[in-house]
Amino acid sequence: MLRVINFIAGSIGRKTIYQVEHILNLMAFTIKIITQTVHAPKEGRRLVNLAIIEQIYFTYVQALWIIIPVSLIIGTSIIVQACLIQQDLGKIIIFLIIREVGPMVTALVVILRSATAVAVEIGYMKVRGEMEAIEMAGIDPLRLICFPRLVGITSAVVFLFIVFDFVAIMGGYVLVQIFTDLPVGTLMNSLTQAIGMTDIIVGLTKALLFGIIITMVSLYNGFIIEKKITSVAVGTSKASLECFLYILMVNITISSVFYLIR
Repeated sequence: MLRVINFIAGSIGRKTIYQVEHILNLMAFTIKIITQTVHAPKEGRRLVNLAIIEQIYFTYVQALWIIIPVSLIIGTSIIVQACLIQQDLGKIIIFLIIREVGPMVTALVVILRSATAVAVEIGYMKVRGEMEAIEMAGIDPLRLICFPRLVGITSAVVFLFIVFDFVAIMGGYVLVQIFTDLPVGTLMNSLTQAIGMTDIIVGLTKALLFGIIITMVSLYNGFIIEKKITSVAVGTSKASLECFLYILMVNITISSVFYLIR
């Protein structure tokens, strides 16, 4: 019995130490990218800016055809349910769309599209020796590859969150008013009375942190992939799962903190 307890305790302890070390490595990796980019020379900034624009286009512009219909469906469903309840209509919509559903759905869309793509891209670059080739050319891969993706994906998550909230509320309001006979006439007045600066800060804070987490987890898992083609799929799957778990933990933490200080 004692051996079983020791085995379980040892297993839990080893996994805990590994996870703590993994999170610390992620934080160190993020700080290293930012510091090296800040102190980087002026040469090559045009190339870095072009890479940032390309990443924003891929993550934000090309994801609009997904985020707009999804936000319409979710926004319409939430407004219909809120109208049926007929109590604190504005508060319910603000709470669900801006504070909770908006940041999470936006992050999930970016994870499915961009996190997996980044992990696969970095993994293949490492397997095929492209990282070594970039370094041998005298170029810092952290500046050329990682920093544009950090800025591009994080900015795209924030932009997509804003689009999601606007389309979910305004588009859902229009659809409910056109296709149903539910009493939504007082919805806009209720929303303006219910929304506060705290709600906007919570939503934007979550979107910003989600963007950073998704980018850094994807990049880090891509860089630690072994030089085997079969490791790319494993690293990509691990990156996606970690992104989801980390944003879920951050979402719960931020929500708890802001509700406690109200």
